[in-house]
Amino acid sequence: MRCHNSRAMAKLYFYYSSMNAGKSTALLQSSYNYRERGMHTLVLAPQFDDRFGVGKVKSRIGIETEATTFSNDTDLLELIESSHQAEPLHCVLIDEAQFLTRDQVFQLSEVTDKLKIPVLAYGLRTDFQGEPFEGSKYLLAWSDNLKEIKAICHCGTKATMVLRLDSDGMAVTEGSQVEIGGNDRYVSMCRKHFKEKFFA
Repeated sequence: MRCHNSRAMAKLYFYYSSMNAGKSTALLQSSYNYRERGMHTLVLAPQFDDRFGVGKVKSRIGIETEATTFSNDTDLLELIESSHQAEPLHCVLIDEAQFLTRDQVFQLSEVTDKLKIPVLAYGLRTDFQGEPFEGSKYLLAWSDNLKEIKAICHCGTKATMVLRLDSDGMAVTEGSQVEIGGNDRYVSMCRKHFKEKFFA
């Protein structure tokens, strides 16, 4: 994966996909690429995502790194600026970026425009009802660069949707937008099969 190392051309990148496309793996690889060249990165992750312990980003293939956590009321510009003053940052990487607020996406755009630090955000585009997450909606609107990470539906075509399952493997059609879970709770599907299951 390329290293986005031009400080003069700092950009906000949004890498989006459905689940199980390798977003965390791509994030960890990007961070490693920077650090291998002696550069400093800051990895951010939502505080409530405790699947692998709070303050950790871990991929399904087993690699992981420590992360600084944020909540909905965290000022990311302030947090990143403070970290940058302590140790100059070359890149900020955000896991589960769909959980950002509109204000936080704006703050990330300020990080690139004012602090000249590239920001790489990784997240889901839509929730289990096919609705856009707040963070994803504004990342799609305001990012300089959009990149899709492809996942595959069971039929072999590209998966663009995420279905939430109950304990019987049936589609869940209502409930809280945020519910942390893995392969036992969520499955990636193409739009056709998502509609067949969701509207059955």
